[in-house]
Amino acid sequence: MAPRIIGIIQARMGSTRLPGKVMKPVAGKTLITHQIDRLRRSHHLSGLCVATSTLPGDDPLAAHVKGLGIPVFRGSENDVLDRFYRAALAQQADIAVRFTGDCPLIDPALVDTLVDLYRNADPALAYAAIDVSRYPRGLDAEVVGMADLRTAWEEAHEDFEREHVMPFLWRRPDRFRLAWLSDPSIDPPWRWCVDTEQDFILVRHLLETLLPANPAFGWRDADGAMRAHPNWGLINRDVVQKTLPPT
Repeated sequence: MAPRIIGIIQARMGSTRLPGKVMKPVAGKTLITHQIDRLRRSHHLSGLCVATSTLPGDDPLAAHVKGLGIPVFRGSENDVLDRFYRAALAQQADIAVRFTGDCPLIDPALVDTLVDLYRNADPALAYAAIDVSRYPRGLDAEVVGMADLRTAWEEAHEDFEREHVMPFLWRRPDRFRLAWLSDPSIDPPWRWCVDTEQDFILVRHLLETLLPANPAFGWRDADGAMRAHPNWGLINRDVVQKTLPPT
């Protein structure tokens, strides 16, 4: 029997730099709707789920996502590892694919390639991720099997390992077999995640430009649009990506 592969989107309304960003409208839809629409095109995902917090401020997001026909799991605001793990359990996942709700340009074909990397590895992998040093940031995805996710859930104690879900695994390469989807020929200067107003302006330009001609556009189409409009790269050039503590 084929494994049940569930995409879990972590999303909430309480972003510190751009509150309510996942519900911002672009081209007639919210950003979270664009992301869900794109992930629905994946050939490998058995289903999707949005994992948000139990805070009242996330009630509108939960109601909106349920209206799209997507299951919602609500859990801890700060212990995101617990929220993610319990969401995967609730969806009876065999394999969980992690996304964050600030990536509305996610590419389903790239996600499928990542899932293939994870599933076809011999010996088996504990974890696989898209290498965002070799692809534009905003295409982020991570894959983990339930046994290894459970290990992280049981053993992770440091705050940042609970908040960011996967560091318990990738900080221990001596214990877990890891892999990154990478391409040395790619030089991605672009930032397509939405953390700030400048990020939002850029992503809005891309969605409004690309969707009318091709609703199923891929990341290379977005890259082409960036190169055709050199000034777009300046919009969020100075935004600093939040970093995790060193390994």
